[in-house]
Amino acid sequence: MTILSKIDLNCLTMFDAVVESGGFTAAADRLGIAKAKVSIQISRLERQLGAPLFTRTTRQVSLTDAGRSLHSECQPLLRGIQDALSRIGNEEGKLIGRLRITTTVSHAMQSLAPAIAKFASLHPTLEIDLRTEDRVVDLVSEGIDLSIRLGWLKNSSQRATKLGEFEQYIVAAPQYLQKVSQPKKPEDLAAFDWIALTLLPTPNTWQFTSRSNESRTVHVKARIRVDSPGALRSLVNSGAGVSALEQYNAQADLDAGRLVRLLPQWSLPRGGIFAVLPPGRHVSAKVRAFIDFYRDFLKRQ
Repeated sequence: MTILSKIDLNCLTMFDAVVESGGFTAAADRLGIAKAKVSIQISRLERQLGAPLFTRTTRQVSLTDAGRSLHSECQPLLRGIQDALSRIGNEEGKLIGRLRITTTVSHAMQSLAPAIAKFASLHPTLEIDLRTEDRVVDLVSEGIDLSIRLGWLKNSSQRATKLGEFEQYIVAAPQYLQKVSQPKKPEDLAAFDWIALTLLPTPNTWQFTSRSNESRTVHVKARIRVDSPGALRSLVNSGAGVSALEQYNAQADLDAGRLVRLLPQWSLPRGGIFAVLPPGRHVSAKVRAFIDFYRDFLKRQ
């Protein structure tokens, strides 16, 4: 009998819970068992594998290289087993388990959070874990079921479904425009105080298209650079300069008069709203249900 054939699936489930919860005590609370049982099972798993899975200190628990490798390989399989059991054991077709979604802070506030609130009310037996992060996260290592990303996907091999599109607006606060004349053509932006979003592939180069299909490329100089759409919006609102905001992030301020749209006769390339899935073939029922729901939600906005 091989070592792998002796490993109890419950040990792997507890291992996954420790990783997801960030510690043995939190994992025990999540599973509804004693902390000592979790520790015993993890130690047993480490002995069977012949490698430590966690580095333990008095303050924190972190994965070893062997632990990260095991988690990235086993977690998708565990999720698949859980989803299969849910489908077989739930004849009513209710969505159960936990759905982990990630997106940027600003998109969560403007659009995704209200959608999740409605989706949660429709599926009361489903747990939802929303994680906001402006950086692109590793879906496998962080146990994410679904990532909602805005813009232009750099990796064409990603498992992604396009849910919708958004416009980009050149905007500034009224107090900033009191100090300068509004631009009349895209090239005028080169003389303005530009605020650059460093998450973009080319934050200082912009392609404009007029209503008559005329194209202009403008290179701007950024006095201020920022790595968060939310911080970018706050800086523009504070009168620090001019920048481009996606429509969901800008619309409320435009409607309230806190921001002014510049060069409305010129448009920037439209961005996409994508549902990005971790690698693998299986897509759970809860993920498919939310993707369909969010696509419809965005169309109604």
